[in-house]
Formats: sequence, structure tokens, C-alpha cells
Amino acid sequence: MKYCDAIEYLFNVAPLFQNIGAGAYKEGLANTLALDEHFGHPHRAYKTIHVAGTNGKGSVSHTLAAILQSAGYKVGLYTSPHLVDFRERIRVNGEMIPEQRVIDFVEQERTFFEPLYPSFFELTTALAFKYFEEQKVDVAVIEVGLGGRLDCTNIITPLLSIITNISFDHTQFLGDTLPKIAAEKAGIIKKGVPVVIGETNGNTEVREVFTKKAEEVGAPIVFADELPHYSLDVEPELKGLCQEKNTQTILTAIKIEEEQELRITKENTEEGFARVCELTGLMGRWQKLQERPTVVCDTGHNPAGIKYIAEQLNSMENGKWKIENESCYAKKNNYALRIVLGMVGDKDVRTSLSLMPKEAKYYFTQASVKRAMPVEEFAAIGQEMGLQGKTYKTVAEAYRAALHDASADDFVFVGGSSFVVADLLTYLKQ
Repeated sequence: MKYCDAIEYLFNVAPLFQNIGAGAYKEGLANTLALDEHFGHPHRAYKTIHVAGTNGKGSVSHTLAAILQSAGYKVGLYTSPHLVDFRERIRVNGEMIPEQRVIDFVEQERTFFEPLYPSFFELTTALAFKYFEEQKVDVAVIEVGLGGRLDCTNIITPLLSIITNISFDHTQFLGDTLPKIAAEKAGIIKKGVPVVIGETNGNTEVREVFTKKAEEVGAPIVFADELPHYSLDVEPELKGLCQEKNTQTILTAIKIEEEQELRITKENTEEGFARVCELTGLMGRWQKLQERPTVVCDTGHNPAGIKYIAEQLNSMENGKWKIENESCYAKKNNYALRIVLGMVGDKDVRTSLSLMPKEAKYYFTQASVKRAMPVEEFAAIGQEMGLQGKTYKTVAEAYRAALHDASADDFVFVGGSSFVVADLLTYLKQ
């Protein structure tokens, strides 16, 4: 079996949420527990840190892994979704799991897992936990896939739990109010395990959900946004306004980790922040792809994430973009703003589009996944929101058009969905 065959098998034998959404979601931990027992409870062989939240958990997970690597630990990192290669999900000290290990997993274990009818994420989690044991990692940073309480990563007992923030996303699974969503995320809080809450945004009901759960299980709880602001003495590699909140969450977590079993110095922390992409392979977080014209992509994909992106775009060059009458696209200090944008249909598309800058030329598109909103429908909603532009069937076509139109001093943003960024990075890799 070749690697491409193994990946094709995994994508087809188990429903992939990344592609089809709700149809891939499986509630409950029965399969996870069966797989865990089959593999001998591998997650018990190393320390773990558990990271949940609506937004920011990927950036927080990667940065924590980078800091721990800088401190000399052998670090496993499990995140989702992947952008270009499935193996991005499972890394040790930044190196992706080998292709042969994925092949071996499918060939050697399929007779056990096929009768379970597992989800893609259940299989991937089992593979990650086992691989980390085989690699004898010291600590693994484990990102929750969806929610928390019923997520298949929730069989671990970590040194520390982190919940970055709460906003509306996956409401069909997690609930239609912030307290309901918070209750699902709070499911990762465990007896005696310290928990850091990154942001509550002043929502007292959300705060009460976390406080009550922590009291019930005797977990020390810290609210990072209620502590004095921590500052860095180094330029962080991750850019974007959202990273300011993530930084406070991470530094709060590091303070707690220092009080436990992990030895982390100020220099380790600064190196982790300064080299996170280099150390862990993180992509798609306000990632600059080129200059002249400047091209940036970002995986922000729900209203809370889009809000930060819109604020970032509007704050650039110290003023708002202004329409140049004769060309129907934005100019500010002779810089044009061009936005390649697509989203999936199960997100709050209208709210997200209402937040985007109106003084820009849009290149509406759709990603190559079944969940992608058809570009004609997406563009129609955008136009209702006052966003002007043309439609393109693929991300590559939209990107090429934006570059063709751009002058050297223009700014091109690509995003709206992890899958749009994935299509772009895949295209650029070819």
C-alpha cells in the first residue's frame, strides 16, 4: 500500500468532518474507549496538556509546543484540521508522522477498527496517541477537535487544561447559546487539574459555567483576561490582533506549568514565541506568503475570528480604505485592498460578511470541499452586505485574478475558511 492509498482509505472508510460536516460527527466516546483499550491506553505513558476553545486553540497549542521544545522536552503535538498534508495533524518536535507509519496503521489495524465504523477523527486520535507513546515523548499538547465533553481527546488526564474562549460555532452540536457552548467546552475540566480560561469577554454567565464546573471537580481555575497584562520582550512570529489575546492565555498557562512538573525559563518562552512556525510547522495564521504585492492568508472562519481579521485590515496604514471611483476597488495611500474569500455553508456567513471591509475588491470563491458554500450564493450574500467583486470557481483562479489585478504596493488577503487557505497553500506547493 502506498501513502496516497492509505490516506484515501482513511478519508473514505471513516466520515471526514472536514469534508462533509454534520454527517461525520459521532457523539459519545464508545469507539474512542474501545480503540484506547486495544492500543493499551498509550496516552498514559506521557504528560499531556489539553487545549479547547472556539478560536485560537491551534495557535495556543503550537506556541506551547514550541516553548516546551525550546525547554528541551520531546513534544508531541496533535491538532486539526490539516491544510495540505494529513500528517500535519501529528507531529513530534515539529516533524510530521512518517508516511510509512500511517500506512502501517491502516494495514495492521483495519481488521480491528472496521467493525467499529469509527469516525475519521476517532481513528486519527488513536493513531496520534499511539505514535506519541512509540516516540517516547515527554509531553504532548492535545488540541480538542470539537467541543470538549464528548470529544475523543477527552480521555486524557492532563497536567493542565486550557479553554481559549467561547463564541458561536458548531451550534448544531454544541448549543445555540454561549453558556451551552461553554458547558460543552467545560467538559475537559477534570478533578484536581488546573484550568486556564483565556477569555470570557465579560460574559458573567459563561464565567459562572466554568467556575461551577471547576468547583464541582475541585479544579483550580484562573481567568487569564482578569490578570495583569503580561508582556513579551521579543517579537512574536505569529502576527494578527487575535494573537494579543492568545499571548495572555499562553503566558498565564506557562506560569502555572512552571509551578508544576515542567521546567520552563523566560528564554524558553521567548524562543517559542519567536520561532513557533519554524519549530512546529504552523501555517495559516496571518501568514505572509509574499511581498510586492503583499499576500497574507488566515484561517479565521467564524464571526469571532473574522472580526479580528476585519479589524486588522481596517487598521492597516492608519486609516480606512477609500473607494477609488473609477475602479470600484479600495485605495488608501495608493494601496489597493483585494480580498479572496470563501466560506463553508454551515457557518454564520451573513454575520461574518457583514464584518468585512466594504472598501475592497472581492474575489468570491469556494473551496474544494463539499461543505463549501456555492460561490454564486456566497457572492450574492456578499453583495447584499455591500461587498463588490467577481466570482471564481476555484481558489486558485480567484488568487491568480487578484495577483493579476494587483500593483506592487497592493495588499491581497486570502481567507474566510481553513479550506480556502488549504486550497491556496496546496496550489502554491505545486
